[in-house]
Amino acid sequence: MNQKKLNIAVVGATGVVGQAFLTVLEDSPLSIENLYLYASARSAGQTALFREREYRVEALGETSFRHGAIDYALFSAGGAVSRTYAPLAAAAGAIVVDNSSAWRMDADVPLVVPEVNIDDAHRAPKGIIANPNCSTIQAVLPLKALADRYGLKRVVFTTYQAVSGAGAKGIRDLEATLRGEPPAHFPYTIAKSCIPHIDLFADDGYTKEELKMVNETRKILHLPALPVTATCVRVPIFNGHSVAIIAETEQPFEIAAVRRRLAEFPGIIVQDNVAETVYPVAELASGRDEVFVGRIRRDLSQPNSLHIWCVADNIRKGAAANAVQIVEKLSLEP
Repeated sequence: MNQKKLNIAVVGATGVVGQAFLTVLEDSPLSIENLYLYASARSAGQTALFREREYRVEALGETSFRHGAIDYALFSAGGAVSRTYAPLAAAAGAIVVDNSSAWRMDADVPLVVPEVNIDDAHRAPKGIIANPNCSTIQAVLPLKALADRYGLKRVVFTTYQAVSGAGAKGIRDLEATLRGEPPAHFPYTIAKSCIPHIDLFADDGYTKEELKMVNETRKILHLPALPVTATCVRVPIFNGHSVAIIAETEQPFEIAAVRRRLAEFPGIIVQDNVAETVYPVAELASGRDEVFVGRIRRDLSQPNSLHIWCVADNIRKGAAANAVQIVEKLSLEP
Protein backbone atom coordinates (compact mmCIF):
# COMPACT_ATOMS: atom_id res chain seq x y z
CA MET A 1 0.00 0.00 0.00
CA ASN A 2 1.35 3.41 -0.97
CA GLN A 3 2.00 5.76 1.89
CA LYS A 4 0.01 8.98 1.84
CA LYS A 5 2.03 12.09 1.11
CA LEU A 6 1.53 14.54 3.94
CA ASN A 7 1.43 18.30 4.16
CA ILE A 8 3.05 19.37 7.42
CA ALA A 9 3.38 22.77 9.07
CA VAL A 10 5.98 23.63 11.71
CA VAL A 11 5.13 26.60 13.93
CA GLY A 12 8.11 28.07 15.76
CA ALA A 13 10.39 26.73 13.04
CA THR A 14 13.40 28.89 13.97
CA GLY A 15 13.43 27.98 17.68
CA VAL A 16 15.41 25.22 19.36
CA VAL A 17 12.56 22.70 19.27
CA GLY A 18 11.38 23.89 15.87
CA GLN A 19 14.79 23.19 14.42
CA ALA A 20 14.71 19.77 16.10
CA PHE A 21 11.33 19.11 14.48
CA LEU A 22 13.01 19.51 11.10
CA THR A 23 15.95 17.30 12.06
CA VAL A 24 13.67 14.51 13.27
CA LEU A 25 11.34 14.84 10.28
CA GLU A 26 14.34 14.66 7.95
CA ASP A 27 15.04 11.11 9.12
CA SER A 28 11.41 10.10 9.57
CA PRO A 29 9.74 7.50 7.33
CA LEU A 30 6.95 10.02 6.74
CA SER A 31 6.41 10.98 3.11
CA ILE A 32 6.11 14.77 3.04
CA GLU A 33 4.76 16.53 -0.03
CA ASN A 34 4.57 20.09 1.25
CA LEU A 35 6.29 21.66 4.26
CA TYR A 36 5.18 25.02 5.66
CA LEU A 37 7.44 26.85 8.12
CA TYR A 38 6.09 29.58 10.40
CA ALA A 39 7.68 31.82 13.01
CA SER A 40 7.35 35.34 14.37
CA ALA A 41 7.54 38.32 12.03
CA ARG A 42 11.13 39.02 13.09
CA SER A 43 12.19 35.55 11.90
CA ALA A 44 10.24 35.64 8.64
CA GLY A 45 12.41 35.37 5.56
CA GLN A 46 14.91 32.97 7.06
CA THR A 47 15.42 29.75 5.14
CA ALA A 48 15.85 26.12 6.11
CA LEU A 49 17.16 23.21 4.10
CA PHE A 50 14.99 20.10 4.34
CA ARG A 51 15.51 16.95 2.27
CA GLU A 52 17.71 18.86 -0.21
CA ARG A 53 15.12 21.60 -0.74
CA GLU A 54 15.20 25.14 0.62
CA TYR A 55 12.13 26.42 2.43
CA ARG A 56 11.34 30.00 3.39
CA VAL A 57 10.02 30.81 6.86
CA GLU A 58 6.75 32.76 6.79
CA ALA A 59 5.33 35.06 9.47
CA LEU A 60 2.60 33.29 11.43
CA GLY A 61 -0.80 34.90 11.03
CA GLU A 62 -4.52 34.22 11.09
CA THR A 63 -4.50 33.19 7.43
CA SER A 64 -1.51 30.85 7.70
CA PHE A 65 -3.60 27.67 7.73
CA ARG A 66 -5.94 28.52 4.89
CA HIS A 67 -3.93 26.36 2.52
CA GLY A 68 -6.74 23.96 3.29
CA ALA A 69 -4.57 20.89 2.97
CA ILE A 70 -2.30 20.78 6.02
CA ASP A 71 -2.53 17.32 7.57
CA TYR A 72 -0.45 17.94 10.71
CA ALA A 73 0.77 21.11 12.39
CA LEU A 74 3.63 20.81 14.87
CA PHE A 75 3.65 23.74 17.31
CA SER A 76 6.52 24.90 19.52
CA ALA A 77 6.14 28.64 19.85
CA GLY A 78 4.93 29.11 23.42
CA GLY A 79 1.59 28.85 25.17
CA ALA A 80 0.16 32.19 24.05
CA VAL A 81 0.80 31.41 20.38
CA SER A 82 -0.66 27.93 20.77
CA ARG A 83 -3.81 29.17 22.47
CA THR A 84 -4.41 31.61 19.61
CA TYR A 85 -3.35 29.65 16.55
CA ALA A 86 -3.77 25.94 17.35
CA PRO A 87 -7.59 26.22 17.17
CA LEU A 88 -7.27 28.02 13.82
CA ALA A 89 -5.08 25.25 12.43
CA ALA A 90 -7.47 22.59 13.74
CA ALA A 91 -10.47 24.43 12.30
CA ALA A 92 -8.75 24.40 8.90
CA GLY A 93 -8.49 20.60 9.09
CA ALA A 94 -5.03 20.01 10.51
CA ILE A 95 -4.28 17.75 13.46
CA VAL A 96 -2.23 19.88 15.83
CA VAL A 97 0.52 18.41 18.00
CA ASP A 98 1.39 21.15 20.46
CA ASN A 99 4.58 21.24 22.51
CA SER A 100 3.55 24.03 24.87
CA SER A 101 1.77 23.64 28.20
CA ALA A 102 -1.32 25.47 26.93
CA TRP A 103 -3.54 22.44 26.27
CA ARG A 104 -2.03 19.67 28.39
CA MET A 105 -4.61 19.64 31.15
CA ASP A 106 -7.62 20.33 28.91
CA ALA A 107 -10.02 17.41 29.38
CA ASP A 108 -10.74 17.36 25.63
CA VAL A 109 -7.08 17.32 24.60
CA PRO A 110 -5.16 14.03 24.85
CA LEU A 111 -1.71 14.21 26.43
CA VAL A 112 0.31 11.59 24.61
CA VAL A 113 3.54 9.63 24.81
CA PRO A 114 3.29 7.09 21.97
CA GLU A 115 4.82 4.13 23.82
CA VAL A 116 2.44 4.70 26.73
CA ASN A 117 -0.98 5.91 25.56
CA ILE A 118 -1.15 6.34 21.78
CA ASP A 119 -4.79 5.22 21.81
CA ASP A 120 -5.65 8.53 23.49
CA ALA A 121 -4.47 10.35 20.36
CA HIS A 122 -7.39 8.91 18.39
CA ARG A 123 -9.81 10.80 20.65
CA ALA A 124 -9.07 14.47 20.08
CA PRO A 125 -12.37 16.33 19.70
CA LYS A 126 -10.65 19.71 19.40
CA GLY A 127 -8.20 18.44 16.78
CA ILE A 128 -5.34 19.14 19.19
CA ILE A 129 -2.95 16.65 20.80
CA ALA A 130 -0.64 17.88 23.56
CA ASN A 131 3.01 16.94 23.91
CA PRO A 132 3.85 16.52 27.61
CA ASN A 133 6.55 18.28 29.59
CA CYS A 134 10.02 17.02 28.64
CA SER A 135 10.86 15.35 31.97
CA THR A 136 7.39 13.83 32.21
CA ILE A 137 7.76 12.20 28.79
CA GLN A 138 10.86 10.24 29.71
CA ALA A 139 9.67 9.34 33.21
CA VAL A 140 6.32 7.84 32.23
CA LEU A 141 7.89 5.11 30.09
CA PRO A 142 9.40 3.17 33.00
CA LEU A 143 6.41 4.06 35.17
CA LYS A 144 4.00 2.59 32.62
CA ALA A 145 6.08 -0.59 32.47
CA LEU A 146 5.84 -0.89 36.26
CA ALA A 147 2.19 0.12 36.50
CA ASP A 148 1.00 -2.52 34.06
CA ARG A 149 2.83 -5.32 35.88
CA TYR A 150 2.94 -4.31 39.54
CA GLY A 151 0.58 -1.37 39.96
CA LEU A 152 1.70 2.01 41.27
CA LYS A 153 1.12 3.29 44.78
CA ARG A 154 3.33 6.42 44.92
CA VAL A 155 5.93 8.24 42.81
CA VAL A 156 8.68 10.68 43.80
CA PHE A 157 10.63 12.61 41.14
CA THR A 158 13.85 14.58 41.39
CA THR A 159 14.92 16.03 38.05
CA TYR A 160 18.27 17.30 36.83
CA GLN A 161 17.36 19.37 33.79
CA ALA A 162 19.71 20.78 31.15
CA VAL A 163 19.66 24.44 30.16
CA SER A 164 18.35 23.62 26.67
CA GLY A 165 15.04 22.94 28.40
CA ALA A 166 14.80 26.70 28.82
CA GLY A 167 15.34 27.25 25.10
CA ALA A 168 17.91 29.45 23.43
CA LYS A 169 18.01 31.86 26.36
CA GLY A 170 19.02 29.05 28.71
CA ILE A 171 21.78 27.91 26.37
CA ARG A 172 23.06 31.48 26.03
CA ASP A 173 23.07 31.89 29.81
CA LEU A 174 25.27 28.83 30.34
CA GLU A 175 27.62 29.94 27.57
CA ALA A 176 27.85 33.44 29.03
CA THR A 177 28.38 32.38 32.62
CA LEU A 178 31.04 29.89 31.56
CA ARG A 179 32.87 32.93 30.17
CA GLY A 180 32.53 34.67 33.53
CA GLU A 181 29.72 36.97 32.50
CA PRO A 182 26.71 37.57 34.79
CA PRO A 183 23.51 35.57 34.23
CA ALA A 184 20.82 37.16 32.07
CA HIS A 185 18.11 34.53 32.40
CA PHE A 186 18.62 32.30 35.44
CA PRO A 187 18.55 33.87 38.93
CA TYR A 188 22.01 32.50 39.74
CA THR A 189 25.17 31.67 37.81
CA ILE A 190 24.18 28.41 36.17
CA ALA A 191 27.81 27.59 35.29
CA LYS A 192 28.55 27.31 39.01
CA SER A 193 25.24 26.13 40.47
CA CYS A 194 22.44 23.62 40.44
CA ILE A 195 19.34 25.79 40.72
CA PRO A 196 16.26 24.21 42.41
CA HIS A 197 13.89 26.48 40.56
CA ILE A 198 12.28 25.91 37.14
CA ASP A 199 9.34 28.12 36.14
CA LEU A 200 7.30 30.20 38.58
CA PHE A 201 6.60 29.33 42.20
CA ALA A 202 3.05 28.53 43.27
CA ASP A 203 1.63 29.53 46.66
CA ASP A 204 2.38 26.09 48.10
CA GLY A 205 6.12 26.41 47.37
CA TYR A 206 6.12 24.07 44.38
CA THR A 207 7.17 25.37 40.97
CA LYS A 208 4.95 25.14 37.92
CA GLU A 209 7.44 22.65 36.45
CA GLU A 210 7.03 20.39 39.46
CA LEU A 211 3.24 20.61 39.30
CA LYS A 212 3.36 19.78 35.58
CA MET A 213 5.15 16.53 36.41
CA VAL A 214 2.58 15.70 39.08
CA ASN A 215 -0.52 16.41 37.02
CA GLU A 216 0.73 15.22 33.65
CA THR A 217 1.94 11.88 35.03
CA ARG A 218 -1.51 11.22 36.45
CA LYS A 219 -3.25 12.13 33.20
CA ILE A 220 -0.97 10.11 30.89
CA LEU A 221 -1.11 6.99 33.07
CA HIS A 222 -4.87 7.34 33.65
CA LEU A 223 -4.24 7.33 37.41
CA PRO A 224 -5.88 10.57 38.60
CA ALA A 225 -5.47 9.76 42.30
CA LEU A 226 -1.86 8.58 42.14
CA PRO A 227 0.25 10.27 44.86
CA VAL A 228 3.08 12.07 43.02
CA THR A 229 5.58 14.67 44.17
CA ALA A 230 8.56 16.32 42.49
CA THR A 231 11.58 18.57 42.87
CA CYS A 232 12.91 20.03 39.61
CA VAL A 233 16.48 21.30 39.38
CA ARG A 234 18.29 23.15 36.58
CA VAL A 235 21.86 21.87 36.15
CA PRO A 236 24.86 23.26 34.22
CA ILE A 237 24.85 20.99 31.19
CA PHE A 238 23.67 21.92 27.72
CA ASN A 239 21.45 18.99 26.78
CA GLY A 240 19.86 15.91 28.32
CA HIS A 241 17.54 15.63 31.31
CA SER A 242 18.02 13.09 34.12
CA VAL A 243 15.28 12.02 36.50
CA ALA A 244 15.71 10.10 39.74
CA ILE A 245 12.48 8.17 40.29
CA ILE A 246 11.28 6.45 43.44
CA ALA A 247 8.33 4.23 42.57
CA GLU A 248 6.31 2.40 45.19
CA THR A 249 4.33 -0.48 43.71
CA GLU A 250 1.13 -2.20 44.76
CA GLN A 251 2.61 -5.67 44.27
CA PRO A 252 5.99 -7.11 45.35
CA PHE A 253 8.71 -7.52 42.76
CA GLU A 254 12.13 -9.00 42.15
CA ILE A 255 14.74 -6.62 40.81
CA ALA A 256 15.82 -9.04 38.08
CA ALA A 257 12.22 -9.22 36.86
CA VAL A 258 11.93 -5.42 36.92
CA ARG A 259 15.06 -5.12 34.77
CA ARG A 260 13.60 -7.56 32.24
CA ARG A 261 10.29 -5.76 32.25
CA LEU A 262 11.93 -2.41 31.59
CA ALA A 263 14.24 -3.81 28.90
CA GLU A 264 11.26 -5.26 27.03
CA PHE A 265 9.24 -2.04 27.10
CA PRO A 266 9.15 -0.09 23.80
CA GLY A 267 11.43 2.92 23.74
CA ILE A 268 13.52 1.97 26.80
CA ILE A 269 17.16 0.93 26.80
CA VAL A 270 18.41 -0.49 30.10
CA GLN A 271 22.01 0.38 31.00
CA ASP A 272 22.58 -1.12 34.42
CA ASN A 273 25.94 -2.71 35.16
CA VAL A 274 27.45 -0.74 38.01
CA ALA A 275 30.42 -3.12 38.31
CA GLU A 276 31.63 -1.68 35.00
CA THR A 277 30.21 1.85 35.63
CA VAL A 278 27.49 1.30 33.05
CA TYR A 279 24.51 3.56 33.71
CA PRO A 280 22.74 6.31 31.75
CA VAL A 281 24.31 9.75 31.46
CA ALA A 282 23.11 12.78 29.50
CA GLU A 283 26.17 12.89 27.25
CA LEU A 284 25.48 9.43 25.84
CA ALA A 285 21.73 10.02 25.48
CA SER A 286 22.20 13.22 23.47
CA GLY A 287 20.98 12.86 19.91
CA ARG A 288 18.98 9.72 20.69
CA ASP A 289 15.21 9.19 20.80
CA GLU A 290 15.19 6.37 23.37
CA VAL A 291 14.81 6.65 27.13
CA PHE A 292 17.76 5.19 29.05
CA VAL A 293 17.23 3.56 32.45
CA GLY A 294 19.70 2.31 35.05
CA ARG A 295 20.67 2.26 38.74
CA ILE A 296 17.67 -0.03 39.26
CA ARG A 297 17.63 -1.03 42.90
CA ARG A 298 15.35 -1.72 45.80
CA ASP A 299 14.50 1.13 48.15
CA LEU A 300 15.96 0.14 51.52
CA SER A 301 13.53 2.34 53.45
CA GLN A 302 10.18 1.15 52.10
CA PRO A 303 8.65 -2.20 51.08
CA ASN A 304 7.67 -2.64 47.40
CA SER A 305 9.63 0.48 46.44
CA LEU A 306 12.51 0.94 44.03
CA HIS A 307 14.86 3.55 42.62
CA ILE A 308 15.33 4.20 38.89
CA TRP A 309 17.70 6.61 37.15
CA CYS A 310 16.19 7.79 33.86
CA VAL A 311 17.93 9.87 31.14
CA ALA A 312 16.84 11.21 27.76
CA ASP A 313 17.56 13.92 25.21
CA ASN A 314 15.06 16.57 26.26
CA ILE A 315 14.97 18.30 22.87
CA ARG A 316 14.45 15.08 20.91
CA LYS A 317 12.45 12.56 22.96
CA GLY A 318 11.41 15.28 25.38
CA ALA A 319 9.91 17.41 22.63
CA ALA A 320 10.45 17.05 18.87
CA ALA A 321 10.81 13.28 18.51
CA ASN A 322 7.82 12.56 20.74
CA ALA A 323 5.64 14.85 18.58
CA VAL A 324 6.85 13.33 15.32
CA GLN A 325 6.36 9.82 16.73
CA ILE A 326 2.72 10.74 17.40
CA VAL A 327 2.31 11.76 13.75
CA GLU A 328 4.02 8.56 12.61
CA LYS A 329 1.72 6.40 14.73
CA LEU A 330 -1.41 8.16 13.49
CA SER A 331 -0.46 8.20 9.81
CA LEU A 332 1.61 5.05 9.28
CA GLU A 333 -0.13 2.48 11.44
CA PRO A 334 -3.67 1.12 10.91
